[in-house]
Amino acid sequence: MKRAIVSPAILPASALTELKQWLAISTAHDDAPLSALLRASLDMCEAYTGSMPLVTGCEEVLTAQSGWICLSTMPVQSISSVLSVEQDGSRNPFAADAYELDLNADGGGRVRLLKHGNATRIAVGFSAGLASDWDALPEPLRHGIIRLAAHQHRERETDSSASRPPAAVAALWQPWRRMRVA
Repeated sequence: MKRAIVSPAILPASALTELKQWLAISTAHDDAPLSALLRASLDMCEAYTGSMPLVTGCEEVLTAQSGWICLSTMPVQSISSVLSVEQDGSRNPFAADAYELDLNADGGGRVRLLKHGNATRIAVGFSAGLASDWDALPEPLRHGIIRLAAHQHRERETDSSASRPPAAVAALWQPWRRMRVA
């Protein structure tokens, strides 16, 4: 699976304002790096919880096969397109009667090809995320994202590049963590 972000989630100015308040920063001098830290914190939130926090337009390129093909990104809100990906990289939409779509109650999305001809790969366009915007994000997730970005800002001069969020952030995110059995 290869996922691409087609239309990234929009982080409003209020998210940056929250982070700056947490850090007691009143100037606009660090706005660009702080915004980058917020984006990185959103990514780490997804990696930790297994759920994309904010609704984002995505595309996954998958191997064409018989049976249900599951998307790895969760929670899927809608599936908008199913395209065959040819050897030369060109893309062609499947006819509406050539596939079935399914959205599960747990947030999973999947596609079943009924007629895939000689397509070896497919590109599935979809939107996924827990909340439609920053203000609709559950408070513990939002607060954890802010705390992680603040932590990364404070630790920017050290060599500590942790692959896990600090314990306080992990505790905030734990109720939303999805575990997958391999």
